[in-house]
Amino acid sequence: MKVRYDLKNKILYILIREGEVADTDEVAEDVWVEYYEKEDIMGIEIWNAEISNKLLFENQKNYKTQYTQRH
Repeated sequence: MKVRYDLKNKILYILIREGEVADTDEVAEDVWVEYYEKEDIMGIEIWNAEISNKLLFENQKNYKTQYTQRH
């Protein structure tokens, strides 16, 4: 599992499984789930996610999450 955060756009993405996305559903306001096949979740995207820099760097150190800033 990998976690990415787009600081500029405030989007948190949790990658569970890599591959081609077969379907995407908005399951709540600003929360999107990507599916690999039928009901197999491969990723979760959360828009307007407010995350502190301290939390990001602690997670990166302790859980090897990926911190990215997209341009």
